[in-house]
Amino acid sequence: MVRLSGLSQGQVARICPLFPKERGGKRVDDRKVLSGIIPVIQKGLRWVDAPAADGPHKTLYNRFRRW
Repeated sequence: MVRLSGLSQGQVARICPLFPKERGGKRVDDRKVLSGIIPVIQKGLRWVDAPAADGPHKTLYNRFRRW
């Protein structure tokens, strides 16, 4: 079992209904985005300094704002 952002699959399943709805186009996986948002909040990083492996920083920021 892969643990993204330190959350188990059960925990992610519980918060999935809170994720923003699709707006068209192909989306980056919500779990992957969440694993990029959490370090930014925990460490006080700028969105530009977010881990690139978790998706573009603009995507992370937009999802965080919509969430």
